[in-house]
Amino acid sequence: MTIEQKTIAATGNGIVAEAYRQIEPDVICAYPITPQTTIVEDFAKFVAAGKVRTEFVTVESEHSSMSACIGSAAAGARTFTATSSQGLALMNEELYVASGLRLPIVMVNANRALSAPINIHGDHSDAMGARDTGWVIFFAENAQEAYDHTVIAPRIAEENLLPVMPTLDGFITTHAITRCELADDAAVKDFVGPYHPAHTLLDVDPIMVGGFANLGNTYMKIKQAQRTANDGALASIKRIADEWAGLTGRPYDHVEGYGLEDAELVIVIMGSAAGNARAVAREMRADGKKVGILKVRCYRPFPTAELASALAGAKAVAVMDRSDSFGSYAGPLALDTMTALFAHDLHPQMRRYIYGLGGADVKLDYFRKVYADLEASLSGASDPGLTYLGTD
Repeated sequence: MTIEQKTIAATGNGIVAEAYRQIEPDVICAYPITPQTTIVEDFAKFVAAGKVRTEFVTVESEHSSMSACIGSAAAGARTFTATSSQGLALMNEELYVASGLRLPIVMVNANRALSAPINIHGDHSDAMGARDTGWVIFFAENAQEAYDHTVIAPRIAEENLLPVMPTLDGFITTHAITRCELADDAAVKDFVGPYHPAHTLLDVDPIMVGGFANLGNTYMKIKQAQRTANDGALASIKRIADEWAGLTGRPYDHVEGYGLEDAELVIVIMGSAAGNARAVAREMRADGKKVGILKVRCYRPFPTAELASALAGAKAVAVMDRSDSFGSYAGPLALDTMTALFAHDLHPQMRRYIYGLGGADVKLDYFRKVYADLEASLSGASDPGLTYLGTD
């Protein structure tokens, strides 16, 4: 059964705000920061116009925003927020509290570079700073994916008792107007359903929240349970995404391939630049080249088995990171990809790239160069090491 949808022109931020309106969380605690601002700005207008009954809490900082969200979620309210860049970094301390307390908070992040130097444009450095905080993290290629990720996020969060962070790339996706399909309000409300937390701070039966675990192995047991929940969430994410796909006709697997049925040269990528990469791959396949793209949509928990299966036939793989992991062998996505391949005894030729930091242009020629480098690898060329694209 499919649901009624209407085609609209919307920015990524605008359609995320529409998803927030349709879900109508109990509480939103938020602070504005570029390029996220218009998400909470638009939602504040919905509150002021009486279109939602959400309690909108304005705070003095992003640290305060997440602190307020933690209190709200612990009290049993369906709680949302949104942030970006330095804001996400400022609330880093509280991200661990939210996940450690197993609070199903939803927070959309508008991916943006971190200072210094100051830069307000999009890359993945901020989200990667949160990759080990215990949150489920999605990367959207476009506004439609950002909307759909936001709609499925509360179901995932509440079923697994994990906070969820859908992300979209700053300005490229947050502010560009594109064609989107907006689902019927009632259908979204029905899909998300009501929230009935099993335990809250307002229960008359006592529960312990934020206890002191300083002796023995209690802390390790709690972290082990958190790890188990994160790893186990992959199946839940797939089932909920499949349910949404059945209603909308838009499938959402953990990874999405193009040309992988016979591809020998494959680029692994996340976010908005996947479309650029796919355009080049389509052009090269028309010329008879066996190239492909693997887009990672669900980054945390990392879909190790799915990624390895998708890359099983590749002879050479390039991983393109829109952030760096300073002092390590490669960028974050490359490190996860290589680990997944090693774990499944797959050993293609590997190349590692950093691109598009601080909103730097992502040119089609970059992808042509990457494919040329992969061809050279198969011909015996040595690996030049981690390569920054566009700085020459």
